[in-house]
Amino acid sequence: MTSRTAVSDLKRVARVFHALSDPTRLQLVDLLRGGERCVCELTDALDTGQSRLSFHLKALKEAGLVLDRRDGRWVHYRLNHERVEELAGVLTECCAPIKGWVPSRCCA
Repeated sequence: MTSRTAVSDLKRVARVFHALSDPTRLQLVDLLRGGERCVCELTDALDTGQSRLSFHLKALKEAGLVLDRRDGRWVHYRLNHERVEELAGVLTECCAPIKGWVPSRCCA
């Protein structure tokens, strides 16, 4: 990210990081790393109610990290690998040192 990064891009990235700031949502991402899962599998794996799980899945979906697919009465969830790769790129970029940057005297 450069100082010229659009505010809308920064807001989108912030929404993704906010979605990942909850331990339950991080568990969901971890479970979905293994591939698509039915909501019933996720409910069992996290030993939680479906309404609580739906709340967390909605946050991940709104952040673009999770995609869903309906199969009859069941909903299956999977990671949006494109968004995950984009996030990895953002982390790499924002954590890399800026070439040619020299701290000002006030920081020395």
